[in-house]
Amino acid sequence: MSMDRRFFLVLLLAGCADTSPQGPLTPLAPPPPPPPPPMPGNAADPATPVPPGELAFDTWLADFRIRAQAAGLSEALLTRELGGVIPDPKVISLDGRQPEFSKPVGDYVRGVISDDRIAVGRAKRESLSFLPDIEARYGVPRDILLAVWAMESAFGKLQGNFDVVRSMVSLAADGRRRGWAEGELIAALKIIDSGEVTREQLKGSWAGAMGQTQFLPSNYRTVAVDADGDGRRDIWGSDVDSLASAANLLVKGGWKPGVGWADEVILPEGFDYGLAEGPREVPAWWEAKGVRRADGLPWSAADAAAPAGLILPAGATGPAFLALPNHFAIRKYNNSTSYALGIGLLADRFAGAGPLVAAWPVEQPLSLADRMAAQIALARLGFDPGPPDGVIGAGSRKALRAWQQSRQLPADGYLSMDMVLRLKTQAGLS
Repeated sequence: MSMDRRFFLVLLLAGCADTSPQGPLTPLAPPPPPPPPPMPGNAADPATPVPPGELAFDTWLADFRIRAQAAGLSEALLTRELGGVIPDPKVISLDGRQPEFSKPVGDYVRGVISDDRIAVGRAKRESLSFLPDIEARYGVPRDILLAVWAMESAFGKLQGNFDVVRSMVSLAADGRRRGWAEGELIAALKIIDSGEVTREQLKGSWAGAMGQTQFLPSNYRTVAVDADGDGRRDIWGSDVDSLASAANLLVKGGWKPGVGWADEVILPEGFDYGLAEGPREVPAWWEAKGVRRADGLPWSAADAAAPAGLILPAGATGPAFLALPNHFAIRKYNNSTSYALGIGLLADRFAGAGPLVAAWPVEQPLSLADRMAAQIALARLGFDPGPPDGVIGAGSRKALRAWQQSRQLPADGYLSMDMVLRLKTQAGLS
């Protein structure tokens, strides 16, 4: 879907203010036709045609109310909470905005693991008396929970102040992610209907993530917990409820108590980088291929029995990791390799670990044009990466890996500026 389409509704809404009344008619002019009947969404001036954007929104809203009632919401609730609501142009703009430059993973991780954040996390690790109880109940280490807390809301300080209902209305009406947004809107309305949280309290990020641990409304309904026993699941004001809820979400996402999240490894010379993001085998299988833990320590019994997959976040020149099952549980919270690495590495530092053995490479950020050009080049060369959207996901990495193998290059699937230039040259895009 084009960016023009995503901004269509915003521009139409903004253009409504430019409509001016018709000037006076001359005496000799024929009498004007009778004014048209009032149209939905334009009660202030029924003689003025309704802008198409408003018609589209009113049509969507009427249809949504039918679906919401079928989901168990009352007409009275829908009238109270959706009456007068209009899309938020800022939400639609933020949803359609793709960063012009993609931050290299090394820069991202260095930003996550700051000295200040480590110091705050270590202090909270020692001072928060409720952490051992949460850890014992859910089997999620306190350091992982502290890292989630740090990453999601700066330990509760930055939670967002958007009206979640209006944000979900905006995203659903815009249409790019309508099914998902309508589901979250219904969940938010059901939270209000339950009386547990008021509309005024239902605040979060522009995309609807709420509270100290940034739960979507559907997650709040299904996995938030009342850990402090006050009768409310308060992920906005209660540290205990917030971290216990995060632990419960990770458990629901497949967290395995006693198993690690990942370990840095050293790869032997001549290693087949094409195994990255491939098989998940026990560490002994990888050791038979020459893979060794970077810290030289043995695997714990639980980790030795767990399937692990190789990830190369910065390609063949950066740190390598064997990702254990809990790495993928973290990605159920946020499906990003960089995010999961940030959580795990920050948690390790809270627990007293030192920096990685291998250094993150210093890289040039890739522009959106660079990323799209690489995808177009791969497609021209017969390696299908999917639509050229500038998002270098699993499909693009798989295509890049296949192209690298065809050129006898290290098949790490990592898009660097060098790879962009090579692809553009071979595909005749330079």
